[in-house]
Amino acid sequence: MGKPYLLIAAGGTGGHMFPAQALAEAMLSKGWRVRLSTDERGARYTGAFPQTVEIVEVASATFARGGLAAKAMVGPRIAGGVSSMAFQMMRDKPDVVVGFGGYPSIPALGAATMLKVPRMIHEQNGVLGRVNQLFATRVANVACGVWPTDLPEGANGIHTGNPVRAAVLEREAAGYIPPGDYPMSILVMGGSQGARILSDIVPGAIAALPDDLRSHIRVAHQARDEDGERVAAFYAEHGIRAEVKPFFDDVPRRMSDAQLVISRSGASSVADISVIGRPLILIPFAAAAGDHQTANARGLVQAGGAIMIPENALDVPALAEQISAVLTNPEAAQKMAHAALSTGAPDATERLTALVEQLAQKETT
Repeated sequence: MGKPYLLIAAGGTGGHMFPAQALAEAMLSKGWRVRLSTDERGARYTGAFPQTVEIVEVASATFARGGLAAKAMVGPRIAGGVSSMAFQMMRDKPDVVVGFGGYPSIPALGAATMLKVPRMIHEQNGVLGRVNQLFATRVANVACGVWPTDLPEGANGIHTGNPVRAAVLEREAAGYIPPGDYPMSILVMGGSQGARILSDIVPGAIAALPDDLRSHIRVAHQARDEDGERVAAFYAEHGIRAEVKPFFDDVPRRMSDAQLVISRSGASSVADISVIGRPLILIPFAAAAGDHQTANARGLVQAGGAIMIPENALDVPALAEQISAVLTNPEAAQKMAHAALSTGAPDATERLTALVEQLAQKETT
């Protein structure tokens, strides 16, 4: 009897590809054969996948890009991709198909639906992406990276969490040093591209803190290249010790060292912070599709691990007030760190693999 076969379908962004890669690595270690179905764009993001994972490029398309001519070809391209995948599955039937969202996942999920192949999807955010909305009630399980997730009636949602990097797991539940009369760290993260609104507001809010509090603060601030110089200059002018970079390659360490994290609420950031466990001020990206960053923040806020400030309410006085509230109340900050930790899912990859194996067993019994 040959190895069981998992087909993973994912789009071409890190948010889709990282959990897909984590599942691929885990299933390979369990003796499965793994194939990844994506499109030409998605294939460019597969360099970190294990070499034993076969990458299959299948045509797909989206209505979100291109002119009228391109949009007119979306339907035929998707239909062609589904047909191609259906023929491949008839020759080499997967035991399970798992989709991670993005338009490149449509052909494999569409073909699996037609052929009644056991299938599930993983959603990284608290609001389903468009493709996952389409398939949510057509799959056995919706593995949810954020809990609660807004799901359509009839969808079987299961909280698995979002897989995190090994560097994050190494600092799982790292001991938290509450704020006090000694050097304190604030980590400011604006997502993979930085966030201009954080560069506009956070430095002023820290500068507005009382002198006796501000003098103990050091800042690590992720800012876009075009914003970095002015942000660094502002901190320096106000006597605030700060390191300003477009990218920090040691975020898990900085996060575990921080007394407070100020961040967007992207799915991967929320997952990392909840595994390490730190007090949070979250500013969801207002233009995120379906307002999914607000949904991502919901569980942390309800647990008491985070303070959420909507973009339209974010200004220097409001942020300064919340920073002060955390850093002048050690007991409350400690409770926030524990509450954030309570929402984490360090075993997210293991939960995903268990669902895959359960689906495969149902098919064989």
